Amino acid sequence: MNKRELVDAVAAYTGSSSKVAAEAVDAILGTITATVAKGEKVAITGFGSFEKVDRKAREGRNPSTGATIQIAATSVPTFKSGADFKFKVADEGAKARAAH
Repeated sequence: MNKRELVDAVAAYTGSSSKVAAEAVDAILGTITATVAKGEKVAITGFGSFEKVDRKAREGRNPSTGATIQIAATSVPTFKSGADFKFKVADEGAKARAAH
């Protein structure tokens, strides 16, 4: 599912227009992005949590030459799924395996 399909699904689920659904999806994603970028955690009960994690500088290898290179410190977003989300995904996977 891409963003357009998500917007269409939200519109169908809520009975609203695609324009209103697109604004809602953009607002949610923008709020999560801005909050995590500031270093704050966003936790959605049952779904999961988004967090900013700092990675230390480290040594790496250039895969082409094998030469040692320095990789700079950086921050990356992470997502940890919640229990309800994990259960739903595992349950659907079990149903799919049982159907075959």
